[in-house]
Amino acid sequence: MGDPGDGGPPSLHAGDRIAVVAPSGPADPALLERGCAVLRGLGLDVVVGKHALDHNPSGLTYLAGSDADRAADLQAAWCDPRIAAVFCARGGYGATRVLDHLDWDAMAGAAPKLLHGSSDITALHTAFGRRLSVPTSFGPMVASLIADADPEAVAHLREGVLGAGAAVRGTHALRGGRVSGVLTGGNLALLTSLIGTPYAPEPAAGRIAFLEDVDEAPYRVDRMLTQLLQSGWFDGVAGIVLGTWIGCGDLDAVFADRLTPIGAPILAGVPVGHGPRQLTLRLGAGAVLDADALVLSPSTGGGPERRTPPSGPGSEETL
Repeated sequence: MGDPGDGGPPSLHAGDRIAVVAPSGPADPALLERGCAVLRGLGLDVVVGKHALDHNPSGLTYLAGSDADRAADLQAAWCDPRIAAVFCARGGYGATRVLDHLDWDAMAGAAPKLLHGSSDITALHTAFGRRLSVPTSFGPMVASLIADADPEAVAHLREGVLGAGAAVRGTHALRGGRVSGVLTGGNLALLTSLIGTPYAPEPAAGRIAFLEDVDEAPYRVDRMLTQLLQSGWFDGVAGIVLGTWIGCGDLDAVFADRLTPIGAPILAGVPVGHGPRQLTLRLGAGAVLDADALVLSPSTGGGPERRTPPSGPGSEETL
């Protein structure tokens, strides 16, 4: 496993051992094995958590095993010096429930490694960033798109976890400009659910905020964005990147009303989040957002330097 160096997440190397755990919903055994086979095809040594295929003992069929057991798998993998990265089997719901079951002091004493997952795993991305100060990887999960072996997603994942990360392109800018900063955020519903808890996301001031969600009506997206605005989370944000919004309807007016008044560059249509095309981003690491060129790319610096976006007539594009 590589050195985190300038603040980027550790890069993996062929032969590194990774653990696959299920901190949220239950995974389909066949899909889980297919996904593990894809990861082995990348040259990684894959082991599966002891409780990854458990059923919740309380009859909560939306959870994979008990909270304590799901947390135990995650903590054991994180604290095992032989493990270079922890990959999540799937999302769904349940990651917030494991947070109180983790021994954060023990995990802070472990060597930094890579955590990879998306959707509900936003709870872990946020808590790991806040409690452990480690960058993480947001992308397709083992028993979902990795199992499907989508060539583009797998190639982008390979560059994201075994390389220095790869750029992603959006489809349009709501507001132009170019900024750099640490990338933060994740699934909108999970971020808002953590507000007011000990695991609340750190303010996005000076950072580039990434947001995505699935199957949320426009008024619910409006309500969640309003909650983040009223909580001060967006205060001083350097830029905003909007991922996929599958099943959320037409959000053009919502984003224009809630986000463009912030005055930061906004890039939309980035294929990260849900849906058939899921690329990989590094949260907690430096990035450069060029909304004019429609590109978000990794940065080795990760500093808060900001170039003021254009203002005045013609400076903003709408969806």
